[in-house]
Amino acid sequence: MSSRTAPMPRIMGILNVTPDSFSDGGRFTTGEAVEEQVRRMLAAGVDIIDVGGESTRPFAEPVGEDEELARVIPAIEVIRGCTDLPVSIDTTKAGVARAALAAGATMVNDISALRSDPDMLDVVRSHDGPVIIMHMQGTPGDMQVDPRYDDVVAEIRAFLAERIDWLAGHGVARERVIIDPGIGFGKTLDHNLAILRNIRAFKDLGCPVLIGHSRKSFFAKLLGLPVEERDCATAQVSVHCAGQGADILRVHDVGATRNALRLQAALRA
Repeated sequence: MSSRTAPMPRIMGILNVTPDSFSDGGRFTTGEAVEEQVRRMLAAGVDIIDVGGESTRPFAEPVGEDEELARVIPAIEVIRGCTDLPVSIDTTKAGVARAALAAGATMVNDISALRSDPDMLDVVRSHDGPVIIMHMQGTPGDMQVDPRYDDVVAEIRAFLAERIDWLAGHGVARERVIIDPGIGFGKTLDHNLAILRNIRAFKDLGCPVLIGHSRKSFFAKLLGLPVEERDCATAQVSVHCAGQGADILRVHDVGATRNALRLQAALRA
């Protein structure tokens, strides 16, 4: 039997500098708290830090651009004082993305797949870093009202394929694109489970696959777990995603996922 193992996914640590995110809203709203969290993630082995200044939980209220900038720019500056690791800006607003890249972010994470702000394409084209595009049925304000699909995996795959081709046709090379099937964004429990069982279906699109399952509400529906008790389950799903070929895992507790991946690698070696 070969001792070769698949490459370990990169771990993207979530840094929500918001007062209302579903899991950690209000925890990292000062420079001191941000720096402490960043140093914890670095010690745990984070590969990418994803900064978000607007909650995208179901039924979240939109945030104005000025407020979002006031949240994310100081956080990016703190991160840049601690590390030169890749920093992702989680936003749908071109103005926020542009300012974040100027402040030291290196990639754009747009949950609308560049459909929300027509100026986002120009921001992405003017920068040479990666861009993450995600599938979402509806908007955060209505995505969980009654999500329906005939074939959730096939429909998400077709959407992502179309967006990859659209970006390529507008000057954004496929090699720069990372795809995210959007766990929890306009999906029921069954939809989320179908995506997690079929991550490999997205791999042949030729782009790295990101999975953002951390602390999502399907853990409550499936296991009855409150938000504060979902990190172990998140780490278990992370191991599954790694086995399915996921390239990036977006999680809150970097250490739990890192340890789970290391343990699985050791057991398979």
